[in-house]
Amino acid sequence: MDFKAIWEKWTSISLILRIIAGLLVGIALGLLIPGLPYIDLLGVAFVQSLKSVAPILIMAIIITSLITRSTGLGSRFKSVIVLYFLSSVIAAAVSVIVFYIMPVALPVISEEPVGAVTTFEAFLDSIIRKILVNPIDALANTNYLGILFWAVLIGILMKPIATKHTADLSQNITDMLLKVISIFIQFAPFGVLGLIYEALSNNGPELFVDYGALILIIVLSMVLVMFVTNPLIVAMVGKRNPYPLLLTCLRGSAITAFFTRSSAANVPINLALCEEMKLDRDFYSTSIPLGSAINMCGAAITISILALTAAYSIGIAVPIEQAIVLCIIATLCACGSSGVAGGSILLVPMACAILGVPDDVAAYMVGVGFIIGVIQDSLETALNSSSDVLFTATVDANNKKKAAKAEETATE
Repeated sequence: MDFKAIWEKWTSISLILRIIAGLLVGIALGLLIPGLPYIDLLGVAFVQSLKSVAPILIMAIIITSLITRSTGLGSRFKSVIVLYFLSSVIAAAVSVIVFYIMPVALPVISEEPVGAVTTFEAFLDSIIRKILVNPIDALANTNYLGILFWAVLIGILMKPIATKHTADLSQNITDMLLKVISIFIQFAPFGVLGLIYEALSNNGPELFVDYGALILIIVLSMVLVMFVTNPLIVAMVGKRNPYPLLLTCLRGSAITAFFTRSSAANVPINLALCEEMKLDRDFYSTSIPLGSAINMCGAAITISILALTAAYSIGIAVPIEQAIVLCIIATLCACGSSGVAGGSILLVPMACAILGVPDDVAAYMVGVGFIIGVIQDSLETALNSSSDVLFTATVDANNKKKAAKAEETATE
């Protein structure tokens, strides 16, 4: 048997089509013949494989991005980075508000709210204890707050002393881990089959009501960000009607991004759109690839809502102070999700950690994320990628206005 040929044949089929097929098979089996042995192990194996690689992958991505980041960025690049980060924080805040209005609980695998905190002081104490740990312990125990702290610290300290060889080695390690995770992702259809089968076997058809509500609040949050908050940012910064520009970005970028489900794959489309809009090539040739890596407002929404759903499902009350911190953490998580298939879903455990959600429940939510990912990931990518062009065009227009004004003043 030619396993290489079989693998090439398998991977040549669209991943989204395979996931849909796995989802449909799991639904059919779960409804018609629930309780079969071993099928649920497909979901267990898939989630466990992601859990095993995710901690070291996250640390490697963050360290590499800090070591290899550009220096000496001009005011335009600083401005667009601020807009990228601001839009992601606001997107996370919008999702928190929507969730508070329309909370969703799922039947998850943990019964008790392990690690829940009841006061803000206890919450801060928990955060400090999770951050200031041995980095090896953080990796071994999947302590994502500790991983984030040490990755940022190591990356910042290594940046001024790293040689090209060091940067290349860090990038090679990250690329290798991404290849490992990409192999696991190829088995997502079987994992989704096992996860939805187990969920239907244990909970029956009413499970679709819960997943439908979860998809609804994610879609609603993304629509609000796409058509309300992001245009509001553009209107305030650019002092212009944002909707003609927004519609141009949606037509030229969001549609293709929706189907490719990859911000990186949509970069050539965005570059061509910027050229068509006659933006400054020196600027957009850097800001668009940069946005594909760090402008993740859609991912911030996904991370926030899945983390809040996990907490709500096991009875953890999330006060507003924690929700605010969640917005910031979700944004940081989102900025690290570029280049990872289903990256925002894989980073949900980091946000769950600050809410006191047990690791088993966080892992369960990763599985839920892949089940709803057919809709969530497509819309998330469309939002992320189109806003890259939206904010690039806004900053470029502002810069041209300033240049024209300065030239006018000089001639006077």
